[in-house]
Amino acid sequence: MATIEHSEIVNAEPERVFALLRQVENFADYSDLIERIEALGDERYRWYVHALKMDWTFDVAVVEVNAPHTLAWESLSGVKNQGRYQLEGVPEGTEVTLTLSYQIGNRLMEKAVNRAATPLVGKVSRQILERVEARLHSERS
Repeated sequence: MATIEHSEIVNAEPERVFALLRQVENFADYSDLIERIEALGDERYRWYVHALKMDWTFDVAVVEVNAPHTLAWESLSGVKNQGRYQLEGVPEGTEVTLTLSYQIGNRLMEKAVNRAATPLVGKVSRQILERVEARLHSERS
């Protein structure tokens, strides 16, 4: 499996950041690439993503919740992936680290995805965290 990591500091307390990240079905509000997310019940979600000029659908299950520090998931169908958000309080707010591992069965597709995945995941992660931070700031106002 390929692994990508991205860290960013969000200017808010870990509890507030975690509370928004925990609302998985709202991730579509935080990224232009996530078209929608359907809650399937029992901590399972179906993601509809448009990336690399392709549509991707996969089901995931949240497998670890340790508020306000850890939120982890793994895929149940579609692109095989595992992800984890680690949150740590820092003087500036919260350092959020996303670790994403994935595996694609098709060798040609995997080569193309590997070249594009690191900057793409970084962009999506930044976008999600920027929008989470903006929402947290608008709630304060």
